[in-house]
Amino acid sequence: MDGNFRLEGKDEYPHQPDASPNFNESVYTNAFDSKTRMGGWARIGNRVNEGYAELSVVLYLPDGRVACQFGRPAITANDKFVADGLSVEVVEPLKRITMRYDGELMLLDDPEVLRNPKLLGTAKRVPGSLVFETTGISPLHGGEPTSPTQETMYGRDFSLNHFNQHTKVAGLIRVGDEQWDFTDARGWRDHSWGPRYWQAIYWYRLFLCSFDSGRAFMLLKITDKAGKSRRVGVLLVDGQYEDILDMDVSTEWSDKQDPVKVTLGVRTANRREVIEGEVVTLAPLRNRRHAGDEVLISRIAEGFTRFTWNGEIGYGMTEYIERIEDGKLVGFPL
Repeated sequence: MDGNFRLEGKDEYPHQPDASPNFNESVYTNAFDSKTRMGGWARIGNRVNEGYAELSVVLYLPDGRVACQFGRPAITANDKFVADGLSVEVVEPLKRITMRYDGELMLLDDPEVLRNPKLLGTAKRVPGSLVFETTGISPLHGGEPTSPTQETMYGRDFSLNHFNQHTKVAGLIRVGDEQWDFTDARGWRDHSWGPRYWQAIYWYRLFLCSFDSGRAFMLLKITDKAGKSRRVGVLLVDGQYEDILDMDVSTEWSDKQDPVKVTLGVRTANRREVIEGEVVTLAPLRNRRHAGDEVLISRIAEGFTRFTWNGEIGYGMTEYIERIEDGKLVGFPL
């Protein structure tokens, strides 16, 4: 950590909400196993001033199916991360947490169903479980900014206070009568608190991966409505984070304007790297919010991705978020 951010063990736990109507406190974890070539992610976001929590579980199965669940269970306090079967246990602050889910999952043979939420009513329902026992394998990155002018990862109006860490993960995924166990999967986690609307992001591209060798990356290109872009992120090399100085993103698109492949050119003070990514399975999600008489919509494309870096293959995530205006993706085809 540097002097631009404050982070203490107590920040692993829920914070006192401010008066912002859109105050959100969120915990996210992902995990991918290179042996079974599968994994997934889960997120709980407490919006106590709005009276509910956001619950998301998305699991990418080896054969291309997706098992998932989404919800907005009611909450009245921001005192724990527990909602409708999804929970977070702090085992060792800033080092080890466990994410669990026990409940119903929608099992989708074709993830394209997610483009039309009305079709989810006919999705097959099965009992499911998830256990991600995460242990940090990297330094911590981020925290609460120590000055009102400090630039933050996503900007000061989205996840103002934010820290993240690459992880190794033990646990299991159970979908119906199928179960996959893993002892040394790789992943990433984050924790944020502060005002948050998804539509505060005009568009961004986020790339996350942790390799069995110990190398890892978190890379973000984020662009505002005026067209100004920032490129932020880190490479994890020999147990230390190297902040990126620049990054080029080149995306190959499907006919549905979804990311299919990506080439990342990354530069730090110590190295220049080229990283290739290929989306294995995409979960095409959206978020809608009413703003007066207007409905604001954002595309959130969550892609389980196979990355190649210096000949090594690892599995992680691409996340493409952007506003949809007049029926068009504002970031496409950039």
